[in-house]
Amino acid sequence: MRGARIFSPAAPDATALLMDDGVISWLGADADAPAADKTMDLDGALVTPAFVDAHVHVTDTGVTMQGLDLAATRSRADVLDRLARHAAGQAPDAVVLGHGWDESRWPDPTPPRPAELDRAAAGRRVYLSRADVHSCVVSTALLAAANPATPGHDPGGWLTRDAHHEVRAVALGSLGPTQRRDAQRHALKQAARAGVAAVHECGGPEISSEDDFTGLLALAGPDSAGTERLPEVYGYWGELGAAKKARDLGALGAAGDLFADGALGSRTAHLREPYTDEPDRCGHGYVTANQVAAHLVECTENELQGGFHAIGDAALATVVAGFALAAGKVGLDRLRARRHRVEHVEMVDKRLIGGLVEFGVIASVQPVFDWRWGGTDRMYATRLGVDRALAANPFGSMAGVGVTLAFGSDSPVTPVDPWSAVYAAVFHRNPTQRLSVRQAFAAHTRGGWRAVHRDAEGVLAPGAPATLAAWDWNGDLLRGLPVFSDDPDAPTHDKPRCRLTVLRGTPIHWTST
Repeated sequence: MRGARIFSPAAPDATALLMDDGVISWLGADADAPAADKTMDLDGALVTPAFVDAHVHVTDTGVTMQGLDLAATRSRADVLDRLARHAAGQAPDAVVLGHGWDESRWPDPTPPRPAELDRAAAGRRVYLSRADVHSCVVSTALLAAANPATPGHDPGGWLTRDAHHEVRAVALGSLGPTQRRDAQRHALKQAARAGVAAVHECGGPEISSEDDFTGLLALAGPDSAGTERLPEVYGYWGELGAAKKARDLGALGAAGDLFADGALGSRTAHLREPYTDEPDRCGHGYVTANQVAAHLVECTENELQGGFHAIGDAALATVVAGFALAAGKVGLDRLRARRHRVEHVEMVDKRLIGGLVEFGVIASVQPVFDWRWGGTDRMYATRLGVDRALAANPFGSMAGVGVTLAFGSDSPVTPVDPWSAVYAAVFHRNPTQRLSVRQAFAAHTRGGWRAVHRDAEGVLAPGAPATLAAWDWNGDLLRGLPVFSDDPDAPTHDKPRCRLTVLRGTPIHWTST
């Protein structure tokens, strides 16, 4: 590769790069480039390490991309109209799957009821997950699949907690193996188009299924059938006390979406103080500190990563208390060495951040959550009040004391769009929590690799894996990375466009200029 602007602290003036057998063998100026079998002129493109998305749900992402995407809906009527048009093309016995509605932005925040879904879908079964995928609305037929005694059941059809998990299993169980594989392949191709070379899949018994999880790992593995190369998938299986099962399934650990609580949008995140807009609710905690400790001990003894999904401050306090108990049983050094992880880490104070530092926890976080829902006038402020909303997602505080951040999307909750995540972290809704472009970029590259114990990856240097992306970017650079507008309300579409994604020397996406 020559004629590029290469982001490499090891060679800040480099314009050319040589790859050999999947590894970068040389970096330097065009005029000094050694002979190569093939040469690619990048005509001024920016070349950086490729991104890692540290939290995705690949099948859900593909299903959403290929199906009913409700992210742009602005009212209950809008949801029903889009549902009717989409369902008309489905088989009469199909389960209509949709995702992304967010009632917090509607004039009337009442979601559709089962009878309305029945009419819009002409009697077909309907499952529509909320934007956070921690609750859903369903048609009458799917509502009947949930036991009325199950926590989270609501005869009005807006299901949370265990009731949501029950109907979700039925809905996703309607997908055949070919549909799942096609959805997975589609999602991974789209990730490659966004400059992403690796993703962390967060599976589990309440998220997908064992077949879905192992099928995905096989699809993206080096021995997969066919010649198509896809981004690498590093899998986590979120099941309590299931370290050995996770290993048998091919996972790196029993972590990811192992729920300590739910989500703020669905009012199931576990809070110390009640929700502002529902003062009789504090959400729900799914685990105790003793359960957290036992799980971490089992994972540590089996040399696997453990971890939890934790958003609310009460849930995070439980998880950190569990880490302290585990350290007393296996020793602090052994616990830290596994780099256990916590997903989301949204409502975390200084004391809890101190626990993350002490126990060497990787914080797998999603900056676009704050961009979309944070600040003084969005959903978090409605749920939590302004003070708690502005204190959420304290990336600057965590990075400032040495917490390893690994950025992700939680797709399909937010899209796989890494430059938007970098932008969201740089222009955090709370200015005191903003990161530099360099810090944010590192969290979306090296942070993701560190989270899977691949410390040598995520940089462009001689001897490093040739995993990189080339970008069309006409804007300014500062220390090798894009300079974004300093207006936090500027459009985020003004960002680099991916021309080429390379994984260990092999292109997995390319496009003409």
